[in-house]
Amino acid sequence: MSMIRDLRAVVRPSLRKNPHLPHDPACVLPSGTAVVDCAVYRDGRRQPGGCLSPREAMRRARAEGGFVWIGLHEPTEAEFAGIAAEFGLHPLAVEDAVHAHQRPKLERYDDILFTVFKTVHYVEHAELTATSEVVATGEVMCFTGRDFVITVRHGGQGSLKGLRHRLQGEPELLAAGPSSVLHAIADHVVDGYLAVAAAVQDDIDEVESAVFAAPAKGSPRGADAGRIYQLKREVLEFKRAVVPLQRPMELLSERPMRLVDPGIQKYFRDVADHLSRVHEQVVGFDELLNSILQANLAQATVAQNEDMRKITSWAGIIAVPTMICGVYGMNFEHMPELQWRYGYPMVMCAIVGICFTIHRALRRNGWL
Repeated sequence: MSMIRDLRAVVRPSLRKNPHLPHDPACVLPSGTAVVDCAVYRDGRRQPGGCLSPREAMRRARAEGGFVWIGLHEPTEAEFAGIAAEFGLHPLAVEDAVHAHQRPKLERYDDILFTVFKTVHYVEHAELTATSEVVATGEVMCFTGRDFVITVRHGGQGSLKGLRHRLQGEPELLAAGPSSVLHAIADHVVDGYLAVAAAVQDDIDEVESAVFAAPAKGSPRGADAGRIYQLKREVLEFKRAVVPLQRPMELLSERPMRLVDPGIQKYFRDVADHLSRVHEQVVGFDELLNSILQANLAQATVAQNEDMRKITSWAGIIAVPTMICGVYGMNFEHMPELQWRYGYPMVMCAIVGICFTIHRALRRNGWL
């Protein structure tokens, strides 16, 4: 009974529209509810009736045929409890869906597939700095059953509103059932990876050009290390989203599954191919940034060595007058040339001559 009360709390009627903008103009949801949209699809077409409660949608789908697609955004345990009970979702999968922060994965619980996708969004910035955020990540969890799809989204990015609209415009694809929605989400996520990879490539090109270009006057070598390291951290975050998803895509594209329509499976192969391309790009980004960072540190080391050679050279030149003046500063009574009229000018000329000779020799050898 408590779960039924939870379900009623999630889908209780209201005259205010959901702030997450449902897809159907007739779709009216309570303010603040986690349910973004809930509808029945039969023969690839959305059935009339506006936004239904999950229970009503499931009842209609089983009575009339078709499947239910429920979309949620960051539900709490209480908000999700009724839906989980109504559709028989496994507690472990429910816990993952509510608390998020999961690795991309594909798990099977009896006749339900639970898939986790990491969404990635490129953060625009006027200039890349040592503290710039380059990629922002979110999550989309998808429960795929024989006659239902439940999507749970976390994060401010990765909205599925446009995706649902596009699918509703392709009834022949949507007619394949819940697996068509799963494929569309996977394709949507991976297409996002491709766009982010292209934008990150531009940032890497910018950093690479800055490292190997002549430094501006007064700008020290190695000043780009902070930017490179920050970009490497962001690429690592991107890599965490891409790499673990490869195995789930291989399973969906190669292994026959009862919940995946055979006609849709070939489309998963296309998604897996795009994902492999992104994976190669991300791994390449990581290796390239390692090389750029090493080159940057090497340039800083070379600049420090040059500075040390100059300091050492000038110290050697200054040592000559220091030594001679130190000798004559001992104030002994019997010292050579103390009474000679031209002794002082001669010593000064000797100092200048020796220093000039040393300076010329060091300059010829590239130390100055």
